[in-house]
Amino acid sequence: MAGLRTRVTCTFRFEAAHRLAWHPGKCRNLHGHSYRLDVTLEGPLDANGVVLDFDVLHEVVQREVIERFDHQDLNQLVENPTAELLAHEIWAVLTTAGIEPTALRLWETADSWVDVISESNS
Repeated sequence: MAGLRTRVTCTFRFEAAHRLAWHPGKCRNLHGHSYRLDVTLEGPLDANGVVLDFDVLHEVVQREVIERFDHQDLNQLVENPTAELLAHEIWAVLTTAGIEPTALRLWETADSWVDVISESNS
């Protein structure tokens, strides 16, 4: 349908710990989060009527992101693992794996999140 944009989003969860050595408060100490990750793609519909099959997106995110970060000390994987830098790292990992997100939302807590969006969508 002309003039319509289609976005698809899948949500994932993982548990991880980190510490922010520069932080003046409690975040200086090792602590954990139950992260929620929303990955959004946008594009034309293919011959099957999908932007990307949800199963394909789930497989790639599970393999490349969740298996890498779940139940890990993020300080061993990302220098200065703020939510912002972790979200940028996840974007890079997905892009390298062939997934081009339109937007990515990383929830560090139930009421605090980071949005990363493609510059072409800003």
